[in-house]
Amino acid sequence: MTYSIDLRGVSRAGRRPQPPAREAPAAPVGLAAVRVRPDVIDPPRPAPAAPAPAPVAAAGAVRAARPLPAWRRPAGVAPGATRVMAGMALIAAYVAFCLAPLAIVSIDSHTPHRPFLVELSVALGYVGLAMMVLQFTLVSRIKWLAAPFGIDILQRFHRQVSFVALAFVLAHPALLLAQSLPTYLPLFDLRTAPWRARFAVSSVVALLLVVFVSIWRRKLRLPYEVWKVTHGVLSVSVLFLALAHMVGVNRFTSSPGGRAVVALVAAVVVGVLVWSRLIAPRRHGFRPWRVVDVIPERGRAVTLVVEPDRHPGWSFLPGQFAWVTVGGSPYRVDHHPFSLSSPADADTRGRVAMTIKQAGDWTKTVGSIDPGTRVHLDGPHGSFSMDLHQAPGYVFVAGGVGITPIYSMIATMFIREDIRPVTVFYTNPDWESVTFREQLDELSGYMPNLRVVHVLKQPPPGWRGPSGRLDADVLARYLPRQYQTFEYFICASPAMMDAVEESLLELGVSDYRIHSERFGMV
Repeated sequence: MTYSIDLRGVSRAGRRPQPPAREAPAAPVGLAAVRVRPDVIDPPRPAPAAPAPAPVAAAGAVRAARPLPAWRRPAGVAPGATRVMAGMALIAAYVAFCLAPLAIVSIDSHTPHRPFLVELSVALGYVGLAMMVLQFTLVSRIKWLAAPFGIDILQRFHRQVSFVALAFVLAHPALLLAQSLPTYLPLFDLRTAPWRARFAVSSVVALLLVVFVSIWRRKLRLPYEVWKVTHGVLSVSVLFLALAHMVGVNRFTSSPGGRAVVALVAAVVVGVLVWSRLIAPRRHGFRPWRVVDVIPERGRAVTLVVEPDRHPGWSFLPGQFAWVTVGGSPYRVDHHPFSLSSPADADTRGRVAMTIKQAGDWTKTVGSIDPGTRVHLDGPHGSFSMDLHQAPGYVFVAGGVGITPIYSMIATMFIREDIRPVTVFYTNPDWESVTFREQLDELSGYMPNLRVVHVLKQPPPGWRGPSGRLDADVLARYLPRQYQTFEYFICASPAMMDAVEESLLELGVSDYRIHSERFGMV
């Protein structure tokens, strides 16, 4: 049976006692479509709550076992300052790690000097190898490593820096050929070249395949699961073939420093593989979740409601996401990232919800998942959260199912009785495909600080709101007067996010106040 949170009888100072009158009776509001029992979650009230009955007290005990959300933790060092300091430390560590292999092998090297271009090519090769190891490590979902930035930002960094690492690696053979074409060109012939050269050529070819498949995956119509396995196998091959080339050349690896570099690189790669493929999935296997409801939404979306199975669950920030694996084994490769659409820390049973659009090969089957199915969640992840960017007000921009993390933030503000002004620009193809349309309408009646601006590409007859594209003119028409001091969160298609970011910059919004959720993990 499905239950809803009925907000019609909730009253508090500053909140309208009833939503605006409508032709039909107002429907109950399901915050983020999490339909739970009224005795499990109770919206805030100004009067002291009556003593809870025994079952609710037991549920409260479960909640107490979970970590407190960031906004309830004791005051200390400002979270923003801590993140900045940790981020600067990790950036310094990144640069140091990239240069460390070259420095180590050079300390006790007594090899005769060679032409400058040859030595430069070797140096760039070592730096390129170190960058590839870091590329492999940073996206392994190690929480303490991703915490200062967020795994979503590291994913973006991974995509951008991959081209820099590729340039360093390709510079290694290019400089050798520039130094002496007759000497080094025969090494590219795999039929006659020594094994050390074959390893090098194979490593570069595998790296080019990694980049090619990642860039052209959608045009090749390669399923996400196939790409994921291919990407992982090729990446590991790149690193171990490069190590085999280093050992085969044996110019620096014969020294203690060279052997230490080879051992360190191999240990890091093997350690990350063991953690990400064996230990982390095993830990998730001990903390399974269970599907309690599958709810169809507008816009061909489905809300998947899950609750922890014999464990307290976890605390998350509004706007974060998790990787989801459906099935009995946590070792499956078909795990996908989805934003959490439920309000943060609202459910005493630890239930969370993810609203997923039925668009891809895997997502089109979400609606057929049966309640009771076991799932595994890897999360929470991400830095796309208002809790990490405090401001006097917020502007949210969503396109289609991009409303999911934004709705989590709006619902969380309602639960917390947050009265800071919020303006939401929500674009959709038509009125019938507006996901969470009724919930947003109902919340607008109870939150005087919330304003929702619907932008439709194909508006119905008699539509009075904006239509077409969300451009600078539409933004300027509806933005509040103090908009330049607000924080902006955008979740939509890449083309729309690029256009909105340009429009906001044109209107004078500082770039550091604009946060985009770019879920193209490839």
